[in-house]
Amino acid sequence: MPIFIPGVELSRRFYEEIVRPLLVETFPEMAYAAALMGPGSEVLGFDSEMSMDHDWGPRLFLFVREEDAGLSEAISDMLSQRLPATFAGFPVSLPLDVSGSPLRGLKRPLVGPIQHRALTMTLRDFGRAQLGYDLTQPLQAADWLTFPAHSLGEIVAGAVYHDDIGELTTLRERFAWYPHDVWLYLLASGWQRIGQEEHLMPRAGFMGDELGSALIASRLVRDVMNLCFLMERQYAPYAKWFGTGFQRLRCAGEVYPLLWRAQQAASWQERMDALADAYEVLARMHNALSVSKVLPEVASSFYDRPFRVIHGELFAQALREEITDPDVQRIAGRRLIGSLSQWSDSTDMEGIEHERLRRLYE
Repeated sequence: MPIFIPGVELSRRFYEEIVRPLLVETFPEMAYAAALMGPGSEVLGFDSEMSMDHDWGPRLFLFVREEDAGLSEAISDMLSQRLPATFAGFPVSLPLDVSGSPLRGLKRPLVGPIQHRALTMTLRDFGRAQLGYDLTQPLQAADWLTFPAHSLGEIVAGAVYHDDIGELTTLRERFAWYPHDVWLYLLASGWQRIGQEEHLMPRAGFMGDELGSALIASRLVRDVMNLCFLMERQYAPYAKWFGTGFQRLRCAGEVYPLLWRAQQAASWQERMDALADAYEVLARMHNALSVSKVLPEVASSFYDRPFRVIHGELFAQALREEITDPDVQRIAGRRLIGSLSQWSDSTDMEGIEHERLRRLYE
């Protein structure tokens, strides 16, 4: 097994030392972009030695302009004939595992012996694969809400090695973060989820159902973490890296121990106090954003019951009142269901046609 090299660095070297010279020689006049982005642990910088046990090796995307789309197959076939079998000790010819990946359908058999993973396409084709969306169309609020957060993050993460078409840089800037009012709607939806369940966790425990209480607490832990990502304007990664990504947030030093305490708690009282302390941190973070009127930062009782809550619905309503975009106002005027990533953790939901998901907001 060769020595581990982080995927972003491995692919950079592969491009600069091998792929770029071949492109300069064979297609000297062609403008293109080269990057490592899209699905993959290495794109997010979470890869390690264990990552090398399957589907591992140098890879990248080569993006050509729409008018040069006809060259894609010629470029891929040329590389399949001229690339070396290995690079830095890693096989260059390695089947791309696209099972369950948005990249399925983009890989085809190549004419040469090296079935490489330097995928050549237009950015429009990449958008269709990554988001199920035609990038030439204007983005509506419903589009943003039906894109999985991790898929958006995979567009702006990774590394760009070359871009003399300018389109890739523009794309990454376009998806750098949600439009302001869509962001407010997502924050409101996150607070709404907390408001709907924060009192249920201690109620279940009060009735002697510690398992049910712990289950609700876990849901609330995830909701708190999602809000932290949103407040720090970071796209949350998918489940495998959700906790790892969370630990990189600025607030993690204060919030992580509280959430871990809530997860480990043996009683509903311990669970409630840990979560209530986390809610108070969230409330302070919310007020620091100056996106709504200032709201209470101290947890209080739920009616006359001995349950500490932050009353998440108050934050949701305050945020909803700040939305001015008519399209987002219309959506927020209905139930605060949030985005696809907020109301579903099913991987298969992401495979549903984009237009069908948009209907939830129409």
